[in-house]
Formats: sequence, structure tokens, C-alpha cells
Amino acid sequence: MSSHSHRPRAIFLDVDGTYADHGLAPQAHVDAVRTARRLGHLVFVCTGRPLSMVPDHILDAGFDGTITGAGARVELEGEVLKDTRFKPELARLIVDTLDAHDAAYILEAPEALHARAGMDQRLRRVLAPVFAGRVRHDGVLMTDVDPVEDILGPVQYSDDVRGMSFAKISCFDSPVPLPRLMGALGPEIGLIPSSLSALGDGAGEIFMAGTHKAVGIAVVAARLGLDRADIVAIGDSANDIEMLEYAGIGIAVEGGHPDVLAVADKVTAGPAGNGVALAFAELGLLD
Repeated sequence: MSSHSHRPRAIFLDVDGTYADHGLAPQAHVDAVRTARRLGHLVFVCTGRPLSMVPDHILDAGFDGTITGAGARVELEGEVLKDTRFKPELARLIVDTLDAHDAAYILEAPEALHARAGMDQRLRRVLAPVFAGRVRHDGVLMTDVDPVEDILGPVQYSDDVRGMSFAKISCFDSPVPLPRLMGALGPEIGLIPSSLSALGDGAGEIFMAGTHKAVGIAVVAARLGLDRADIVAIGDSANDIEMLEYAGIGIAVEGGHPDVLAVADKVTAGPAGNGVALAFAELGLLD
């Protein structure tokens, strides 16, 4: 039975594994976003990716705003409401620590992704096995986009990245487990496991403690006067836990992170099963 409601809702969509699969969204998801907005609902991208890593063809569906960098940056109808970065001293400490332990990482900022010169081939060697044998067509998505290129394509390489401004770091290969490295640097640094679980504890996402997707949603809610009961969030990864808890209705993607499934009110299918469109229909957002 559908849970139909004609009052306007605000829907916040994770990208990877929820709205899209490695940068490709099924047409049913694009149509669902456009229909819901035409009917007066608000729809936002809410992703761990920095804006510089969100492809235009994802945004082309049309959204009311974006929350990127897992809550670090918030943009609403072209206005930037929030753009938080690591303090320079802490940023340099993290970079120096990762370099001292020969870690392979990418610095994530809204305007660009940065990595040390010479890191390109190592990152490709680390990431290629994760996607080896990936089916190139799953019945819904033509997966002709190389997932390694989806991650590394926007990266700019520099001899010295110590002075870069950034909001988050994706580490893909550390000889020392990341929890041990980052845990020694103090409480201002947060860490979650990489969504690429095959990379193990030498990989993860390093962020500013206290910054998460729900923080970004709260900024939008305050600006627009949204009631939390009218907020819907859909996601699948560890960085989606807080936003599903914050939302009036939190929807997890089947097969997602166990902690996301544990806090969800509902479960829907992944991109190959048109899960976002199914969830929109069940909530009455498409009629």
C-alpha cells in the first residue's frame, strides 16, 4: 500500500549506490526527480562527493540544491550557504601524517580534487581490482563508464599539496590502519570506513569531526523553514546514518551498510532496481 501525501516534502538523495551507480543514474530516477519537483516537492543531492566530483549528467536531472562533501558544503538555488574546510594547521598535520606513512589519498575540495604528483598509477593499481569483473550491463544501467575514471578523472596532481584547502580526504591505501593513524591526531578528526569495503582498514574517509550530512540538511531546513517530519532521506553508506536519523522518513538501500539499515524506517532497492523511483512512488511523490 502506498503512503500517499499531498503536502510538500523535501527529499535528500545520496548519489553513489542510491541515486546512481558510479556516476550513472537510471532514467527512472531522473524521471522521478523531475516529476516530484514538478508536483511541488523539493529534491536535493546529498553526497559524500565534493562538488568537483559530481558529474554534470547527475545534476542535469535538476535539483533544488546540493549538499556535498558529506555536509561540508551547502548550496541552495545557486547560493552557497555553507563551505567548511579543515583549518590550515590541522590540514597540514593530516597530510604530513599520511605522507610520512606512504598513504595514497585524494584531497577533496568543492573546486577540485588534489593528489601528489606520481600518485596516479598507484591509485589505479589499488582501485582496478575492486572493480575487476564488474558486469557492464545490469539490465537497467549501461555501465560503460569506467568506475576508476569516475573517481580519478577529476583529480589534479601537484608536487606539493601541503598548502591545499580541502574539506575531506579519501584515503585508498595506507600501510598503517587508518583508525590508528587518525586516532593519534586528536578529536577534531573524524573517520569512517571506505564505501569500497574491499580496500580494508587502510582506506577510509577523513573528515572534520561533527560534520556530516544531517548538518548540511539542517542548514537547508533552517533557511527554508522545513519541518523535519516532511524531510525524506535515502542512502546506503556509513556517511548516511546521521541523515536517515535526522529525517522524518529515513530510507535505506537494500544491501547497504548494516548501521544504515538499522536506523532506517523503510528499505528500497538499489539503482539497478530503480529504488529511488519506487520509494518516491510509495510516498506519493509522483502523483
